[in-house]
Amino acid sequence: METAGYTTLTRQSGLMREMQVIANNIANTATTGFRQEGVIFSEHVARTDLGSISMATAQIHNTSTLQGTLTQTGGQFDIGIQGEGFFLVQTPQGERLTRAGAFSPNADGDLVTPDGHPVLDPGGAPIFIPPDATDLAIAQDGTLSSRGRPLGQIGVVQPVDFNGMVRQDGTLFESTDGFDPVVQPKVMQGFLEASNVNAVGQIARMIEVQRAYEMGQSFLESENQRITDAIKTFIK
Repeated sequence: METAGYTTLTRQSGLMREMQVIANNIANTATTGFRQEGVIFSEHVARTDLGSISMATAQIHNTSTLQGTLTQTGGQFDIGIQGEGFFLVQTPQGERLTRAGAFSPNADGDLVTPDGHPVLDPGGAPIFIPPDATDLAIAQDGTLSSRGRPLGQIGVVQPVDFNGMVRQDGTLFESTDGFDPVVQPKVMQGFLEASNVNAVGQIARMIEVQRAYEMGQSFLESENQRITDAIKTFIK
C-alpha cells in the first residue's frame, strides 16, 4: 500500500473510534451525571526511505466539564453539585470520581451508589447513616446532619489535571494525577444532575463523521482500482 493509502487508513481508524464515542454519548443522554466525551485527532509524521509519511491518530479522549441541568427530585439522598467538583467513591479498583449523586444507604447503613460503591468523606472514609436519621439534612458544603447533630461530610474533590481523567465506567473516572478537595463546594440535596450530552450536536457530528468516513472509503476503493489497473498494464 502506498503512503496515501496508509494515511487514509489511519484516518479511517480514527473516524471509526470517534463514531463509537459519539454513539456512547447519545446512548447516555438520559444517564444521571454522565459527562460527554470527545476525541482529539493528532498527526504523527515519520521519515522513511521514500520521504515523509503522515499518520492521523485519535487516541486521546477529552471529557466535557459543562454543567448538566440540575433536576429537583425531592429524594432525601439525591445530591447534585452546582459548579466544580466530583463525589469521591470507593470501588474495588480504588477511589473514583463521579457526578452521579443518586445515593442511598445499604443494609449496613453506609451511603452507597446504585452499584454499591461507598461514598467517601474528605478523609476517604465511608459515610454512615444511622437508621433513625429520618430528618437527614445536607448542607451546601456536604455536611450531613440529623436532629441537629452532624453525621459526617460528603467528600467533594477536583482532579489536579482534567486531562489526566480516565473514564473507567459510565459515570466513574480515575484521576491519574490525583485530586484536591474543593474549598467551597455547592452541594444540593434533593437534586440530581442530568447528562451534559448535547444530543442535537452529537447527531450532527455523527453525520459529519459518517460522511468523512464514506469519503475516505471511496478514496481507498479508487486507489485500489488505480493500483490494480496499473499492475494489469505492466504484466501485459
